[in-house]
Amino acid sequence: MTPSTPPPAAPAACTLAALSLHPIKSCAGIAVADALLVETGLELDRAFMVVDPAGAMLTQRELPRLALVHPTLRGDEMVLRAPGMLALHVRLDTVEAPTRVQVWRDIVKAFDMGALAAQWFSDFLGRPARLVRFDPDERRLSDPAWTGTLQAEAAFADGFALLVANAASLADLNARLAAHGAAPVTMARFRPNLVLDGLQPYDEDHLAAIEIDTPEGPVRLRLVKPCVRCAIPNIDPATAEAGAEPGATLAGYRADPRLQGGITFGVNAVVEQGVERVLRSGQAVRPVWAFA
Repeated sequence: MTPSTPPPAAPAACTLAALSLHPIKSCAGIAVADALLVETGLELDRAFMVVDPAGAMLTQRELPRLALVHPTLRGDEMVLRAPGMLALHVRLDTVEAPTRVQVWRDIVKAFDMGALAAQWFSDFLGRPARLVRFDPDERRLSDPAWTGTLQAEAAFADGFALLVANAASLADLNARLAAHGAAPVTMARFRPNLVLDGLQPYDEDHLAAIEIDTPEGPVRLRLVKPCVRCAIPNIDPATAEAGAEPGATLAGYRADPRLQGGITFGVNAVVEQGVERVLRSGQAVRPVWAFA
């Protein structure tokens, strides 16, 4: 099935199988049972970022060791652990100096998290680095070429508030990997926020939106752009070692002509309705198809 081929039929049921937060851009994620939806996606998702002394973002693309930084949320603090390092405790209710940082082409307001965090990341990465937090008063808008008139916000995510993936698509990918003797991969390689279950493989390519009824009220997330994958899925999140897979296999069947042949897996989404409502693993999901 190519990205442009419609699915054969709508599934009988769809659920929110998993939720994940990535508090620090390009560091390890956290599986959660529930998460508050805010304007920029899941609360605290990509709220922090590691930058160089000039304020430019640092990611696994150039520093795969970031995959080995594991955050844990505990009350009013975030605890960071990494191989060979003492735990770093970062207060969630405290920031230090205001600053400006660069995430892709955007220059945005942020807060530096102080000398101790800077030393911790510098020591672990072997180069000068600092930890910053997105300024909640900042409005970083997603590309209107994909969101239209909806002024969709994002924090330090690459471009959109949320990434939605499909469990059946991962199963299909792993079957293809197994067919030529490659090891299976986990969904952590793709760093999604929401994983859907009950769809056919790659049905997510053909959704306009997903809707979820929560006790607080309805949620509607608009799926706006297939996610073009860089080299990060080829980095093993357990070891930070880079390889050829799953990118080589995906390249054989997931090149999207709508995106100049970009290799896609998962779909970027933005918040259309439902700010301050709670998403929970296991909730029923209504797929809204992009075609009649």
